[in-house]
Amino acid sequence: MTRIIAFDVNETLLDLSVLDEVFASVFGDASLKGQWFAQMLQLSFVGGLTGEYVDFSAAQTAAFLMLAERADVPVTSDDAARMTDKMNTLPAHPEVRSSLELLRDTPLTVVALVNSLQRVGEAQLTHAGIRDCFDAVISADEVQRLKPAREAYELVASAYETDVADVRLVAAHSWDISGALAAGCKAAFVRRPGMVLSPLGRQPGIIATDIADVVAQIIDVDLP
Repeated sequence: MTRIIAFDVNETLLDLSVLDEVFASVFGDASLKGQWFAQMLQLSFVGGLTGEYVDFSAAQTAAFLMLAERADVPVTSDDAARMTDKMNTLPAHPEVRSSLELLRDTPLTVVALVNSLQRVGEAQLTHAGIRDCFDAVISADEVQRLKPAREAYELVASAYETDVADVRLVAAHSWDISGALAAGCKAAFVRRPGMVLSPLGRQPGIIATDIADVVAQIIDVDLP
């Protein structure tokens, strides 16, 4: 039985396109944002695999500096700070607020499961105007094992003294979906533009076009 719906935040709920102006200003190419995000994830994942933990904020700054070096573009600490500050003030995708309100009115517990530092996750959701839609914000930084590590998903279950099988992870990232399924969670994939599922391994029980679609399917599937 599903008891908890755990939402990923960046890209799944919040729109990263506002970062385009930073990358266009600094690098002259907004499309480099994708390289930065991938590099940031790589640094985080390597930290997890090697046992040398890297928090998400540190990974964001380091990835920005690496991108600048690769592009041979001089950057300042202010440039990096401007990008990380923007991460705290991302807007929600248009359908998110009304969709989460529907889910909030169900018996399901709704949490945000973030790789970001706790204070960053709280700030992001508060600025986006959706913090009140969640029972809790849970940061994988607490156990220093970021998603897709098993411990991140188990943290949600342990917070509510339930089994990990009672948790459904909602995300627009294939790696997050794979991590949740490997940990024993259920999953729902949000097929944001450009996002695709890995054809390898277990597949999520719900595949949706946006948060409105995923909430409708969750209400249909996970409520008695």
